[in-house]
Amino acid sequence: MQKHTFPILTTADCGAAVSRRSPLSVTWTRTHPPSSMASLLSIHVVTWNVASAAPPPDLSDLLQLNNLNLNLDVYVIGLQEMNGGIMSLLSDTAFEDPWSSFFMDVLSPLSFVKVSSVRMQGLLLLIFAKYQHLPFIQILSTKSTPTGLFGYWGNKGGVNIFLKFYGYYVSIINCHLPPHMANNDQRLEHFDRILEMQNFEAQDIPNILDHDLILWFGDMNFRIEDFGLHFVRESIKNQCYSDLWEKDQLSIAKRHDPLLREFQEGPLLFPPTYKFDKNSNNYDTSEKKRKPAWTDRILWRLKRQPQAAVHTPTLSAPHFTLFPRSYVSHMLYSISDHKPVTSTFDLELKPLVSAPLITLLPESLCTEESDLLISYSLTADFLSSPWDWIGLYKVGLRHINDYVSYVWVRDNQVSFSDGLNQVYIDISDIPETEDQFLLFYYSNNLHSVVGISKPFKIQPRSFLAEGPLDEAQPQI
Repeated sequence: MQKHTFPILTTADCGAAVSRRSPLSVTWTRTHPPSSMASLLSIHVVTWNVASAAPPPDLSDLLQLNNLNLNLDVYVIGLQEMNGGIMSLLSDTAFEDPWSSFFMDVLSPLSFVKVSSVRMQGLLLLIFAKYQHLPFIQILSTKSTPTGLFGYWGNKGGVNIFLKFYGYYVSIINCHLPPHMANNDQRLEHFDRILEMQNFEAQDIPNILDHDLILWFGDMNFRIEDFGLHFVRESIKNQCYSDLWEKDQLSIAKRHDPLLREFQEGPLLFPPTYKFDKNSNNYDTSEKKRKPAWTDRILWRLKRQPQAAVHTPTLSAPHFTLFPRSYVSHMLYSISDHKPVTSTFDLELKPLVSAPLITLLPESLCTEESDLLISYSLTADFLSSPWDWIGLYKVGLRHINDYVSYVWVRDNQVSFSDGLNQVYIDISDIPETEDQFLLFYYSNNLHSVVGISKPFKIQPRSFLAEGPLDEAQPQI
């Protein structure tokens, strides 16, 4: 695995040297040799203040669908200022909101499944993963932290998803902080408040600062201090960003706040993403003529490793490292006064959990005329529940409730012995098709998928009637 290095640009055309503190000087280097036991996964993070707009017709660039060099495993998508009107919220409660539906329509044919989501008024956080990762993703909690009017209104604040990913604790936060140049102290207070609220004393979840990874992004609303509008626009026009970085409020805050400094960020090699005239790439031409700023940011923090004493051998920490591959804005989208920002990461980890809790055995599937007989085995430490269920899905499912049939594992149990169980699922209402199917085992105690089958086909019933049962096995 090679080292990831962001390009080092020169400012010769700007007549100024790049500051030693500027993001251009940032290089991420592996501090250890890659382990032969490590897995490499790719995560694509999106943040976008959509200003109440509906999804545009094509989001291929935003989702990097045409990038042949990427083999993504997880999408993390955070939106701000979704349509928060009363009628819209009522409609989105009864049905999927337009943005979630759009992302599912685009990503489900590529084997991505919506794993979890959380919404608070205009804030939405979505996680999609390729279905083969689902047995190793456990959703621990979702939470909303309003910080708007009097600390109770959800137009500002954060939404959070906490999960275990291959045994590691991961916190994902999408936020919308207070606007306007003069409210920087308030922004930092809200940042701290959101962080302080992410504790779960009644649950077996460590403090957020002890999580292996925090991904924190959103419309943070930090502005560029001191410089006037003309200077800022000329600097952007000439792509001379180094002076602007020095006056970026988030960069300034990180110099003085040790905890904030632990949150890393890629280099700001793209133009400020706010504020634009809608349906254009022109910065604000209204009477207010707001000064451009990098309001839309993606940060991450890896868990601090304990410092060993001088004479104490260093204990090897679990292998879990994040490498940024890109950090860009997408100028071609103009439905909002913000441009979306994305970052792609390589996550190198040594899985703490390498085998699913449930193994569904597709080679043991048997099909009768209206029933599918399923065999599965459990690990010794898995605690089953009467409310566990197995769902039958077509390949290309959108989310966990997108099953075509299901069975409660205790209701239709046929036999069990020494860890091997059999249940049958009714398929009489499923039309004959050449589509491939999947089986998911859902644990009620863990609120997560803990086992999946390989894709298989269900034989046509006319074929099943011609031979004995043992010949009527699905094609794997």
